[in-house]
Amino acid sequence: MILVDSSVWIDFFNGRQSRETDLLNELLGREPLLIGDLILTEVLQGFRQDKDYRKVKTELENLAFAPMVGHDISIKSADNYRRLRKGGITVRKTIDMLIATFCIENNHRLLHSDRDFDVMVDILGLQIL
Repeated sequence: MILVDSSVWIDFFNGRQSRETDLLNELLGREPLLIGDLILTEVLQGFRQDKDYRKVKTELENLAFAPMVGHDISIKSADNYRRLRKGGITVRKTIDMLIATFCIENNHRLLHSDRDFDVMVDILGLQIL
């Protein structure tokens, strides 16, 4: 399953073209896409207009949904963060660590445009598109 990070959704809904938004456009309706609670919140909280919020909320609710954080993911995320930190890498946002760990533990591929995830590929085994 492919999890699309909020970094891509935000660019997509703002009409920014990139390799990632082009890929998302290709995947929509052709591949099963997953959205998690953390990402859903990040994307939806950015809409200022109620009309836009309702439209996007309806669109995103058509995707497969998964709760992302619980006890096990919380602990494994902390472990992964500490592992990176010991290697001299500091991830800027805790939420990115949670998203990456969720993907790693559930064997999901991640479509993103956030540099914090790139360092997790070789060290932690994060699968990205």
